Amino acid sequence: METLKDILLITIPALLVLITAWLMIRNLLKNDQEKRREELVLQNSRTVTPIKLQAYERIVLLLERISLESLLVRVSAHGMNATQLHSALLTTIRSEFEHNLSQQIYMSPQAWEVVRNARSNMIRIINSSFEKLPEKASSMELSKHLLEAVMEMDKEPTRAAIDYLKGEIGRMI
Repeated sequence: METLKDILLITIPALLVLITAWLMIRNLLKNDQEKRREELVLQNSRTVTPIKLQAYERIVLLLERISLESLLVRVSAHGMNATQLHSALLTTIRSEFEHNLSQQIYMSPQAWEVVRNARSNMIRIINSSFEKLPEKASSMELSKHLLEAVMEMDKEPTRAAIDYLKGEIGRMI
């Protein structure tokens, strides 16, 4: 019985020291792992944030380029009829959008949806204005109808999308 008591007197403190050391080492390793994870996230954000901002910049540029005023100045040419201008406007919007499709990777799904809606609404405005014109209308008549349609709106779809993106960038930074 005496030897059992001696063994317990030696092993119990040794076990307590072993358990304490194991718990401390485990906590130390967890803290070190968490610190490394935080450093990785911080380093990642330093790399990704500028890329995200560039994507938003490109999309804002896309929206500016497909706004009606900008489109009409760039696309309209002397001697075009309404059908030619209509086709050129839609082609330009589609090519501008397709050129920037990859930027959606860096944007929130909501922001990308706002951009897609702005593009669709611009196409809808152009199509509805074109449909209201007589068959042999000039490009000037289509331009006039388009500008009138935009002036009737509270905000042009591209302007609303730009405002949304600016708000999202403000929350991101």
